[in-house]
Amino acid sequence: MARGGPAVAALVAVWALSRLALLLFVLKVWIFPGSDVTGDVSVIYQGWSDVLRGGRFPLDDITWQYPPAAALPVLSPALLPFLDYATAFFVLACAADLTVLALLGYAGRGGGRSLLGAWAWVVGMPLIGPTVYARYDVMVTAVAVAAVLAAGRHPRAAGALAAFGALLKVWPVLVLLGMRGRRVWAAAVVTGAGLAALFAAAMPGAFAFLTFQRDRGTEVESLGALVFHFARQAGWEGRVLLNYGSMEFLGPHVATVSTAAMALTGMVLGWLLLWRLAASRFTAHTAADAAFTAVLMFTVTSRVLSPQYMVWLVGLAAVCCCFRTTRMRQPAALVLMACPVTALEFPIWFGHVVTSDALGVGLLLMRNGLLVAAAVIAAVALWRDAVPRDAALPLPHRAGTRPEGAPAGR
Repeated sequence: MARGGPAVAALVAVWALSRLALLLFVLKVWIFPGSDVTGDVSVIYQGWSDVLRGGRFPLDDITWQYPPAAALPVLSPALLPFLDYATAFFVLACAADLTVLALLGYAGRGGGRSLLGAWAWVVGMPLIGPTVYARYDVMVTAVAVAAVLAAGRHPRAAGALAAFGALLKVWPVLVLLGMRGRRVWAAAVVTGAGLAALFAAAMPGAFAFLTFQRDRGTEVESLGALVFHFARQAGWEGRVLLNYGSMEFLGPHVATVSTAAMALTGMVLGWLLLWRLAASRFTAHTAADAAFTAVLMFTVTSRVLSPQYMVWLVGLAAVCCCFRTTRMRQPAALVLMACPVTALEFPIWFGHVVTSDALGVGLLLMRNGLLVAAAVIAAVALWRDAVPRDAALPLPHRAGTRPEGAPAGR
């Protein structure tokens, strides 16, 4: 057997066994404890598919909160007409999972590379539970992983993939943060603008999702939701209801907390732009580290922190771990530790989360605490790795003055 053969064989075997278990759970051959996670596919996605096949977006459904290219994974079960909709979707989600494994396995070969990233993916996904196959996030993650891995040698492909991913679910646009070169950004702009124009021309309401996202509240699993989980113990009069497709807090001061979360996200964006201006040491792992840090920080500060978001984080953490020189091993380990806690809070004990009892709040404190710690450690490590200690940000010069040391004119 070729060098590394036993390790690869073990990797594939663990992937196959764990993914068989996930398929048996979503197909309900085995019953996973807690809430049924497959309803989004068999009811919501299938309903959207019926509308999309008619040549329009489901604008009458406020739970449609996705960019226009999300129509593609929703319609994808038609590729397997011999299976019913839900089964076909689960099979295609598994195929996307296998694609990520293949990309990480290939990226882990060669000098300075490691199969640790592939192992992180193989182990992390089943720890989240069957939710990973009951949402289309694994398909989006496959596109984002391909974009980051292509950044070094295929910048145009990386830019195009990032733009396509952004039209699937917005967040992959963040993977562009650590990529350099005009070719990456030109490909991203051309691809994004071209696809957006195509969807807008072909199907009405392609960007109505922006309004629906704007009107969302504070989802019960988010970091900001902890305010209301504790407030309920002190007699807060709000409620938890299904709103915009997720369980959200509704009542006094919810708008204030949601606004604060958006302000915090804005601060994160400002910090990331500052890092991009100050960074001058770009190495092979920088694009992956920056992408992971950016998505992690945005996820933590979001008004919504659904369990499937962990798929994004595991995928990008795995990309980082493909590089032996990455600075993200500790944050990646914290994300992996948060995965089984996520499965406990949803779907297993989600009822405890909704009622804000000690078990539910404790699980959220643990999961969100791990993610906050990972985000802080990742941000510090990213800054120290790419920004020299004596770095100074470029500042605009006033008219009539010249930079210190610049030659004088006539």
